Amino acid sequence: MRLNAKQIVWLKVALHLAAFLPLVWLFWAGSQGYFSADPAKDIQHFTGRMALKLLLATLLISPLARYAKQPLLIRTRRLLGVWCFAWATLHLTSYALLELGIHNLGLLGQEVVTRPYLMLGLISWVILLALAATSFQRAQRKLGPKWQKLHNFVYLVAILAPIHYLWSVKILSPQPVLYALAALALLAWRYKKFRQWWR
Repeated sequence: MRLNAKQIVWLKVALHLAAFLPLVWLFWAGSQGYFSADPAKDIQHFTGRMALKLLLATLLISPLARYAKQPLLIRTRRLLGVWCFAWATLHLTSYALLELGIHNLGLLGQEVVTRPYLMLGLISWVILLALAATSFQRAQRKLGPKWQKLHNFVYLVAILAPIHYLWSVKILSPQPVLYALAALALLAWRYKKFRQWWR
């Protein structure tokens, strides 16, 4: 049974809540002192993982719509992508403010140069910014064929962001590895598209 337009609207509401409620929990957990002795790191990791989850969800929509024969699912892809950018922005902001401090923001450029994993994260954020800014129909009409070429850069983010996560942890744990494997699987799912590009 295919989803109809009304069901898609309710699905969008559910997805908005799923992307927003963790932010409510984050503020609540911080106010209740539920974080570890290094709350800045906890917040950075939480916001980064949320961005990764939403990135993976965004990449999952197209193959899911195709193989499950639910074409209207594509309508949920933009909102997931915009939420991914929002959480990535929170991740970057939490690092800049909580790790460096508001009086030391000028050090961000130096940190990016000296820590390559930060460079990967910043490149990913810049790409997500470009995708979010051009995710609307008006931008799609204005850019024409260039719009799809630009939005194909999401696949580069799907490579860089998991590497950024893997590289940033001091002790390798299963969680960043699982995110990397999930991203790899979603990219492998598109091997026909990549093969056509290679040709």
